[in-house]
Amino acid sequence: MIKEQITYNDFDKVDIRIGTVISVKKNEKARKPSLVIEVDFGSEIGIKQSSAQITHYYNEENLKGKQVIAVCNFTEKNIAGIVSQVLVLGAIDVDGKVTLVHPSQKAENGLPIA
Repeated sequence: MIKEQITYNDFDKVDIRIGTVISVKKNEKARKPSLVIEVDFGSEIGIKQSSAQITHYYNEENLKGKQVIAVCNFTEKNIAGIVSQVLVLGAIDVDGKVTLVHPSQKAENGLPIA
């Protein structure tokens, strides 16, 4: 189902950036399997963390060093004791498995997505 239409001004309010995952650990307090990831978004935004339910395809070995795309201007949210500061973007299939969205080639941390 397609969501309601928005204007360009609505979209322009969303700050979407490229960052590199620098650390990954399990969120032991989460009810559903989750990872706590720290992402480096460059000097302007810095390092931010997120708790994400992405354990089907991702773990510390294959996620650390990977570039991801995230919404950086949501308000912080407490998820099972973790302050989630960004929303890492991914495609969710019918079984709830998440495939992360990432650049097709290495890009500078902090670059905005337009």
